[in-house]
Amino acid sequence: MRRSILTSFSILALLPAVLAVGSPTGFAAGTTGGAGGTTVTPTTTAELLTYLSDSAARTIVLNKIFDFTNYYGTSSGKVCSPWTCSGFTPQRAIDLIGWCDPSYPTGTATYYNSGTHNYYALQVASNKTVLGKGSSGGIKGIGLYIGGATNVIVQNIQITDINIIGSSKVWIDHNYIARIGRQFVVTGFDPAASVTISNNLFDGTTSWSASCNNQHYWVMLFAGKSDTITVAQNYIKNTSGRGPHIGYDQGYQYIHLVNNYYENVQGHAIDAGAGTQVLVEGNYFNKVTTIDTGNADGAEYFVSTVDQAGTPCSSTIGRYCEWNKAAGSGALPNRVSTSVMTALKAYSPVKNYTPKSVNDVQAYVTANAGVGKVN
Repeated sequence: MRRSILTSFSILALLPAVLAVGSPTGFAAGTTGGAGGTTVTPTTTAELLTYLSDSAARTIVLNKIFDFTNYYGTSSGKVCSPWTCSGFTPQRAIDLIGWCDPSYPTGTATYYNSGTHNYYALQVASNKTVLGKGSSGGIKGIGLYIGGATNVIVQNIQITDINIIGSSKVWIDHNYIARIGRQFVVTGFDPAASVTISNNLFDGTTSWSASCNNQHYWVMLFAGKSDTITVAQNYIKNTSGRGPHIGYDQGYQYIHLVNNYYENVQGHAIDAGAGTQVLVEGNYFNKVTTIDTGNADGAEYFVSTVDQAGTPCSSTIGRYCEWNKAAGSGALPNRVSTSVMTALKAYSPVKNYTPKSVNDVQAYVTANAGVGKVN
Protein backbone atom coordinates (compact mmCIF):
# COMPACT_ATOMS: atom_id res chain seq x y z
CA MET A 1 0.00 0.00 0.00
CA ARG A 2 2.81 2.40 0.92
CA ARG A 3 4.57 1.64 -2.39
CA SER A 4 1.37 2.35 -4.34
CA ILE A 5 0.90 5.73 -2.63
CA LEU A 6 4.51 6.74 -3.30
CA THR A 7 4.26 5.69 -6.94
CA SER A 8 1.10 7.74 -7.42
CA PHE A 9 2.72 10.74 -5.76
CA SER A 10 5.74 10.49 -8.08
CA ILE A 11 3.54 10.44 -11.18
CA LEU A 12 1.54 13.44 -10.03
CA ALA A 13 4.69 15.37 -9.22
CA LEU A 14 5.88 14.93 -12.80
CA LEU A 15 2.71 16.25 -14.40
CA PRO A 16 3.38 19.44 -16.40
CA ALA A 17 1.86 22.73 -15.34
CA VAL A 18 -1.38 23.63 -17.10
CA LEU A 19 -1.10 27.38 -16.73
CA ALA A 20 0.97 29.81 -18.75
CA VAL A 21 4.41 30.25 -17.24
CA GLY A 22 5.13 33.63 -15.67
CA SER A 23 3.17 36.78 -16.30
CA PRO A 24 3.45 39.49 -18.94
CA THR A 25 5.30 42.74 -18.48
CA GLY A 26 4.54 45.87 -20.43
CA PHE A 27 1.16 46.74 -21.86
CA ALA A 28 -0.36 43.26 -21.42
CA ALA A 29 0.33 43.15 -17.68
CA GLY A 30 -2.55 41.51 -15.86
CA THR A 31 -3.53 39.19 -18.72
CA THR A 32 -4.47 35.76 -17.37
CA GLY A 33 -5.89 33.94 -20.40
CA GLY A 34 -7.75 30.78 -19.52
CA ALA A 35 -6.64 30.67 -15.87
CA GLY A 36 -9.50 29.53 -13.68
CA GLY A 37 -11.19 27.69 -16.53
CA THR A 38 -10.95 24.10 -17.70
CA THR A 39 -7.81 22.53 -19.14
CA VAL A 40 -8.17 20.49 -22.32
CA THR A 41 -5.79 18.63 -24.61
CA PRO A 42 -7.33 18.36 -28.10
CA THR A 43 -6.60 15.29 -30.20
CA THR A 44 -8.12 16.41 -33.53
CA THR A 45 -8.21 19.59 -35.58
CA ALA A 46 -11.98 19.74 -35.12
CA GLU A 47 -11.63 19.66 -31.34
CA LEU A 48 -9.01 22.41 -31.45
CA LEU A 49 -11.31 24.61 -33.56
CA THR A 50 -14.09 24.21 -31.00
CA TYR A 51 -11.93 24.80 -27.94
CA LEU A 52 -10.45 27.97 -29.43
CA SER A 53 -13.73 29.55 -30.49
CA ASP A 54 -16.26 28.60 -27.81
CA SER A 55 -17.25 30.87 -24.93
CA ALA A 56 -15.67 28.85 -22.11
CA ALA A 57 -12.50 29.97 -20.34
CA ARG A 58 -9.91 27.35 -21.27
CA THR A 59 -6.24 26.43 -21.17
CA ILE A 60 -5.69 24.51 -24.40
CA VAL A 61 -2.59 22.31 -24.27
CA LEU A 62 -1.02 21.38 -27.61
CA ASN A 63 1.18 18.30 -27.44
CA LYS A 64 1.68 17.86 -31.20
CA ILE A 65 1.51 19.77 -34.47
CA PHE A 66 -2.06 20.27 -35.71
CA ASP A 67 -1.93 20.42 -39.51
CA PHE A 68 -4.62 22.58 -41.15
CA THR A 69 -2.87 22.84 -44.52
CA ASN A 70 -5.62 21.07 -46.45
CA TYR A 71 -8.40 21.41 -43.86
CA TYR A 72 -10.41 23.86 -46.02
CA GLY A 73 -9.52 22.28 -49.35
CA THR A 74 -8.04 24.00 -52.39
CA SER A 75 -8.98 26.57 -55.02
CA SER A 76 -7.59 27.55 -58.39
CA GLY A 77 -7.26 31.04 -59.73
CA LYS A 78 -5.14 33.89 -60.96
CA VAL A 79 -1.73 34.50 -59.40
CA CYS A 80 1.00 37.00 -60.18
CA SER A 81 4.73 37.53 -59.65
CA PRO A 82 5.31 40.99 -58.12
CA TRP A 83 9.00 40.25 -57.58
CA THR A 84 11.58 38.92 -60.00
CA CYS A 85 15.23 38.18 -59.40
CA SER A 86 18.00 35.96 -60.68
CA GLY A 87 19.05 32.92 -58.70
CA PHE A 88 16.08 32.94 -56.32
CA THR A 89 12.44 31.86 -56.38
CA PRO A 90 10.50 34.86 -55.09
CA GLN A 91 6.99 34.33 -53.81
CA ARG A 92 3.88 34.75 -55.92
CA ALA A 93 0.64 36.43 -54.87
CA ILE A 94 -2.98 35.27 -55.14
CA ASP A 95 -5.21 37.81 -56.87
CA LEU A 96 -8.14 37.44 -54.46
CA ILE A 97 -9.06 41.13 -54.15
CA GLY A 98 -7.60 42.53 -57.33
CA TRP A 99 -4.20 42.64 -55.66
CA CYS A 100 -2.15 41.96 -58.78
CA ASP A 101 -1.02 45.04 -60.69
CA PRO A 102 -1.59 44.77 -64.47
CA SER A 103 2.17 45.10 -64.97
CA TYR A 104 2.94 41.92 -62.99
CA PRO A 105 3.49 38.63 -64.83
CA THR A 106 0.44 36.48 -64.21
CA GLY A 107 -0.62 32.85 -64.39
CA THR A 108 -2.92 30.37 -62.69
CA ALA A 109 -2.27 28.09 -59.75
CA THR A 110 -3.99 25.75 -57.34
CA TYR A 111 -3.55 26.78 -53.71
CA TYR A 112 -4.72 25.79 -50.24
CA ASN A 113 -7.59 27.90 -48.91
CA SER A 114 -6.24 27.90 -45.35
CA GLY A 115 -5.06 31.36 -44.45
CA THR A 116 -6.38 33.10 -47.58
CA HIS A 117 -9.24 34.82 -45.71
CA ASN A 118 -10.25 35.49 -42.12
CA TYR A 119 -12.88 32.80 -42.54
CA TYR A 120 -10.06 30.31 -43.07
CA ALA A 121 -8.19 31.24 -39.88
CA LEU A 122 -8.46 29.83 -36.38
CA GLN A 123 -10.82 32.12 -34.46
CA VAL A 124 -9.73 32.66 -30.85
CA ALA A 125 -12.35 33.80 -28.34
CA SER A 126 -11.83 35.60 -25.03
CA ASN A 127 -10.30 34.03 -21.91
CA LYS A 128 -8.11 31.48 -23.66
CA THR A 129 -4.59 30.23 -23.13
CA VAL A 130 -3.00 28.29 -25.98
CA LEU A 131 -0.06 26.49 -24.41
CA GLY A 132 2.46 24.20 -26.07
CA LYS A 133 3.87 21.19 -24.26
CA GLY A 134 7.65 20.94 -24.41
CA SER A 135 8.79 21.99 -27.87
CA SER A 136 6.43 19.77 -29.87
CA GLY A 137 3.16 21.72 -29.81
CA GLY A 138 2.01 23.91 -32.64
CA ILE A 139 -0.20 24.71 -35.61
CA LYS A 140 0.73 24.27 -39.26
CA GLY A 141 -0.75 25.71 -42.43
CA ILE A 142 -2.92 28.36 -40.79
CA GLY A 143 -2.64 31.16 -38.23
CA LEU A 144 -4.57 32.42 -35.22
CA TYR A 145 -7.18 35.18 -35.60
CA ILE A 146 -7.74 36.98 -32.31
CA GLY A 147 -10.61 39.24 -33.34
CA GLY A 148 -12.80 41.20 -30.93
CA ALA A 149 -11.46 39.20 -28.01
CA THR A 150 -9.90 40.01 -24.65
CA ASN A 151 -7.62 38.18 -22.22
CA VAL A 152 -5.75 35.78 -24.51
CA ILE A 153 -2.35 34.11 -24.06
CA VAL A 154 -0.43 32.24 -26.76
CA GLN A 155 2.70 30.63 -25.32
CA ASN A 156 5.31 28.07 -26.36
CA ILE A 157 3.93 26.94 -29.73
CA GLN A 158 5.19 26.74 -33.29
CA ILE A 159 3.06 28.79 -35.68
CA THR A 160 3.16 30.81 -38.89
CA ASP A 161 1.18 33.94 -38.03
CA ILE A 162 -0.94 35.65 -35.39
CA ASN A 163 -3.55 38.31 -36.22
CA ILE A 164 -4.71 40.65 -33.43
CA ILE A 165 -7.74 42.60 -34.63
CA GLY A 166 -9.76 44.89 -32.35
CA SER A 167 -8.65 42.93 -29.28
CA SER A 168 -7.18 43.73 -25.88
CA LYS A 169 -5.10 42.07 -23.18
CA VAL A 170 -3.15 39.76 -25.48
CA TRP A 171 0.18 38.14 -24.55
CA ILE A 172 2.22 36.42 -27.28
CA ASP A 173 5.16 34.75 -25.57
CA HIS A 174 7.94 32.21 -26.18
CA ASN A 175 6.74 31.04 -29.60
CA TYR A 176 8.59 29.99 -32.74
CA ILE A 177 7.09 31.99 -35.60
CA ALA A 178 8.21 31.16 -39.15
CA ARG A 179 7.22 30.12 -42.70
CA ILE A 180 4.53 32.60 -43.70
CA GLY A 181 3.77 34.49 -46.90
CA ARG A 182 3.12 37.91 -45.35
CA GLN A 183 3.19 39.26 -41.75
CA PHE A 184 4.13 37.04 -38.83
CA VAL A 185 2.14 39.33 -36.52
CA VAL A 186 -0.36 41.92 -37.71
CA THR A 187 -2.91 44.26 -36.16
CA GLY A 188 -5.84 45.50 -38.22
CA PHE A 189 -7.17 49.05 -38.30
CA ASP A 190 -9.15 48.56 -35.08
CA PRO A 191 -7.18 49.04 -31.86
CA ALA A 192 -4.92 46.29 -30.55
CA ALA A 193 -4.82 47.46 -26.94
CA SER A 194 -2.67 46.21 -24.07
CA VAL A 195 -0.59 43.77 -26.10
CA THR A 196 2.82 42.31 -25.21
CA ILE A 197 4.89 40.35 -27.73
CA SER A 198 7.81 38.84 -25.82
CA ASN A 199 10.50 36.17 -25.93
CA ASN A 200 9.53 34.91 -29.38
CA LEU A 201 11.86 33.63 -32.08
CA PHE A 202 10.98 35.17 -35.44
CA ASP A 203 12.85 33.12 -38.05
CA GLY A 204 12.72 34.66 -41.53
CA THR A 205 14.67 31.91 -43.30
CA THR A 206 12.79 31.13 -46.51
CA SER A 207 13.24 29.85 -50.04
CA TRP A 208 10.55 32.20 -51.48
CA SER A 209 11.89 35.57 -50.41
CA ALA A 210 10.29 38.74 -51.78
CA SER A 211 13.61 40.48 -51.21
CA CYS A 212 15.46 37.83 -53.21
CA ASN A 213 17.93 36.96 -50.45
CA ASN A 214 16.36 33.97 -48.70
CA GLN A 215 15.03 36.28 -45.99
CA HIS A 216 11.41 37.06 -45.18
CA TYR A 217 10.45 40.72 -45.56
CA TRP A 218 7.27 41.04 -43.47
CA VAL A 219 7.77 40.53 -39.73
CA MET A 220 5.28 42.72 -37.83
CA LEU A 221 2.73 45.23 -39.09
CA PHE A 222 1.02 47.46 -36.53
CA ALA A 223 -1.75 49.44 -38.20
CA GLY A 224 -4.47 49.72 -35.56
CA LYS A 225 -5.80 53.02 -34.33
CA SER A 226 -4.57 53.56 -30.74
CA ASP A 227 -2.48 50.38 -30.61
CA THR A 228 -0.63 50.00 -27.29
CA ILE A 229 2.04 47.34 -27.73
CA THR A 230 5.19 46.22 -25.94
CA VAL A 231 7.70 44.29 -28.10
CA ALA A 232 10.31 42.88 -25.73
CA GLN A 233 13.15 40.35 -25.67
CA ASN A 234 12.38 38.82 -29.06
CA TYR A 235 14.98 37.19 -31.30
CA ILE A 236 14.44 38.47 -34.84
CA LYS A 237 16.78 36.83 -37.33
CA ASN A 238 17.23 36.37 -41.07
CA THR A 239 14.60 38.95 -42.00
CA SER A 240 14.74 41.89 -44.39
CA GLY A 241 12.04 44.37 -43.39
CA ARG A 242 9.14 45.51 -41.23
CA GLY A 243 10.50 44.45 -37.90
CA PRO A 244 8.07 46.19 -37.23
CA HIS A 245 6.36 48.58 -39.62
CA ILE A 246 4.15 50.93 -37.62
CA GLY A 247 1.69 53.42 -38.99
CA TYR A 248 -1.89 54.66 -39.00
CA ASP A 249 -2.74 58.10 -40.32
CA GLN A 250 -6.03 58.54 -38.43
CA GLY A 251 -4.82 58.14 -34.86
CA TYR A 252 -1.80 57.51 -32.67
CA GLN A 253 -0.02 54.26 -31.87
CA TYR A 254 2.04 53.85 -28.71
CA ILE A 255 4.77 51.27 -29.13
CA HIS A 256 7.64 50.25 -26.85
CA LEU A 257 10.48 48.30 -28.51
CA VAL A 258 12.82 47.10 -25.77
CA ASN A 259 15.62 44.54 -25.38
CA ASN A 260 15.09 42.79 -28.71
CA TYR A 261 17.98 41.11 -30.51
CA TYR A 262 18.14 41.57 -34.30
CA GLU A 263 20.58 39.38 -36.21
CA ASN A 264 21.42 39.14 -39.90
CA VAL A 265 18.79 41.53 -41.25
CA GLN A 266 19.69 42.26 -44.87
CA GLY A 267 17.25 45.13 -45.18
CA HIS A 268 15.70 47.34 -42.51
CA ALA A 269 14.61 46.60 -38.95
CA ILE A 270 12.29 49.45 -37.89
CA ASP A 271 9.94 51.56 -40.00
CA ALA A 272 7.81 54.01 -38.01
CA GLY A 273 5.28 55.82 -40.19
CA ALA A 274 2.39 58.21 -39.69
CA GLY A 275 0.74 58.47 -36.28
CA THR A 276 3.46 56.66 -34.34
CA GLN A 277 4.86 57.36 -30.89
CA VAL A 278 7.67 54.83 -30.47
CA LEU A 279 10.29 54.41 -27.75
CA VAL A 280 13.22 52.27 -28.91
CA GLU A 281 15.60 51.31 -26.10
CA GLY A 282 17.98 48.55 -25.09
CA ASN A 283 17.94 46.69 -28.41
CA TYR A 284 20.97 45.04 -29.98
CA PHE A 285 21.35 45.21 -33.78
CA ASN A 286 23.88 42.68 -35.08
CA LYS A 287 24.57 42.66 -38.84
CA VAL A 288 21.55 44.82 -39.67
CA THR A 289 21.91 46.73 -42.94
CA THR A 290 19.51 49.56 -42.07
CA ILE A 291 18.52 49.85 -38.43
CA ASP A 292 15.79 52.43 -39.03
CA THR A 293 14.29 53.73 -42.26
CA GLY A 294 14.13 57.27 -40.90
CA ASN A 295 10.55 57.64 -42.10
CA ALA A 296 9.81 61.34 -41.57
CA ASP A 297 6.10 60.66 -41.04
CA GLY A 298 6.72 58.88 -37.74
CA ALA A 299 7.86 60.04 -34.31
CA GLU A 300 10.49 58.04 -32.43
CA TYR A 301 12.70 58.41 -29.43
CA PHE A 302 15.57 56.14 -30.45
CA VAL A 303 18.15 56.02 -27.67
CA SER A 304 21.51 56.12 -29.44
CA THR A 305 23.73 57.52 -26.69
CA VAL A 306 24.10 57.41 -22.94
CA ASP A 307 23.23 61.11 -22.80
CA GLN A 308 19.93 60.49 -24.58
CA ALA A 309 19.18 57.75 -22.04
CA GLY A 310 19.58 60.14 -19.13
CA THR A 311 17.85 63.42 -18.43
CA PRO A 312 15.48 63.44 -21.46
CA CYS A 313 14.00 60.17 -20.16
CA SER A 314 14.12 60.80 -16.42
CA SER A 315 12.56 64.23 -16.73
CA THR A 316 9.54 62.87 -18.61
CA ILE A 317 8.86 59.22 -17.82
CA GLY A 318 10.63 59.29 -14.47
CA ARG A 319 13.38 56.76 -15.17
CA TYR A 320 16.52 56.39 -17.23
CA CYS A 321 16.25 54.68 -20.60
CA GLU A 322 18.67 52.09 -21.97
CA TRP A 323 20.80 52.88 -25.00
CA ASN A 324 20.70 50.76 -28.16
CA LYS A 325 23.75 48.92 -29.46
CA ALA A 326 24.91 47.94 -32.94
CA ALA A 327 27.64 45.68 -34.30
CA GLY A 328 28.46 45.17 -37.97
CA SER A 329 25.40 47.24 -38.81
CA GLY A 330 24.36 50.52 -40.35
CA ALA A 331 24.47 53.67 -38.26
CA LEU A 332 22.25 54.13 -35.24
CA PRO A 333 19.66 56.76 -36.17
CA ASN A 334 19.44 60.19 -34.65
CA ARG A 335 15.71 60.24 -33.89
CA VAL A 336 14.96 61.84 -30.54
CA SER A 337 11.50 63.31 -30.75
CA THR A 338 10.62 64.72 -27.33
CA SER A 339 6.93 64.44 -28.24
CA VAL A 340 7.27 60.67 -27.87
CA MET A 341 8.41 60.94 -24.26
CA THR A 342 5.67 63.45 -23.49
CA ALA A 343 3.06 61.10 -24.95
CA LEU A 344 4.39 57.95 -23.26
CA LYS A 345 4.64 59.44 -19.77
CA ALA A 346 0.91 58.79 -19.42
CA TYR A 347 1.47 55.02 -19.74
CA SER A 348 2.63 53.19 -16.62
CA PRO A 349 3.67 50.05 -18.62
CA VAL A 350 6.38 52.22 -20.17
CA LYS A 351 7.20 54.38 -17.14
CA ASN A 352 7.51 51.40 -14.81
CA TYR A 353 9.37 49.11 -17.20
CA THR A 354 12.87 48.10 -16.14
CA PRO A 355 14.92 47.27 -19.24
CA LYS A 356 17.86 44.89 -19.16
CA SER A 357 21.32 46.21 -19.83
CA VAL A 358 21.89 46.19 -23.59
CA ASN A 359 25.16 44.37 -22.94
CA ASP A 360 23.18 41.38 -21.65
CA VAL A 361 20.60 41.28 -24.45
CA GLN A 362 22.37 39.02 -26.97
CA ALA A 363 23.15 36.26 -24.48
CA TYR A 364 19.80 36.44 -22.70
CA VAL A 365 17.57 36.53 -25.77
CA THR A 366 19.36 33.81 -27.73
CA ALA A 367 19.19 31.53 -24.68
CA ASN A 368 15.56 32.21 -23.78
CA ALA A 369 13.52 33.09 -26.89
CA GLY A 370 11.36 30.51 -28.65
CA VAL A 371 9.77 27.19 -27.71
CA GLY A 372 10.93 24.65 -25.18
CA LYS A 373 12.22 27.26 -22.76
CA VAL A 374 9.11 27.38 -20.55
CA ASN A 375 7.00 24.36 -19.66
